[in-house]
Amino acid sequence: MNADDRAAAVVRRARLNRRSLLLAYATAGYNALEAVVALGSGAVAGSVALIGFGLDSVVEVSSAAVLIWQFRAPLPEERERAALRAIAVCFFALAAYVTVDALRNLLGSAEADPSPIGIALAATSLIVMPVLVWAKRRVGRELGSATVLADSTQTLLCTYLSGILLAGLVLNATLGWAWADPIAALAIAAVAVREGRAAWQGKDCC
Repeated sequence: MNADDRAAAVVRRARLNRRSLLLAYATAGYNALEAVVALGSGAVAGSVALIGFGLDSVVEVSSAAVLIWQFRAPLPEERERAALRAIAVCFFALAAYVTVDALRNLLGSAEADPSPIGIALAATSLIVMPVLVWAKRRVGRELGSATVLADSTQTLLCTYLSGILLAGLVLNATLGWAWADPIAALAIAAVAVREGRAAWQGKDCC
């Protein structure tokens, strides 16, 4: 590789690092808003699922904060291992809460009120999250960053949870099937544990 090629590679990598940082800021901002709306509407409707989704959004913000910490460094690669471990912890925290939340829904007797705001929030997230996943995976693969790819999987799990939440809220509002979303949420928790292990071991978790 000649000097011009090396210079071009450095410029390209710097551009991808900036793009990763912008995506992390976008994820943190959206999920912070998502958490506020979900927790507020969940408290009003008495919906454990919505409250759980709001807390999941807090975990998503934590994962994005890890990426911001990594890519604000002069050499982000030096922080990659520590960042992967931190993202793994976020996966485990997400799995733990989703499991507890799902079991509470299955074993509890209280029924949540219908929540149009919650349904609108879940539907919006089903549109926004896949776009973020696509952008993160594209950047992560070009950059060769396991951290960005791990964070994209975290966002993908949030997409699945958005679908589960939407289905649960709609089925609860229309048919009274309060058990539908916690069953699916347990499957998502199992995936989160698997992805957390992969991130902790430094493997390609995506």
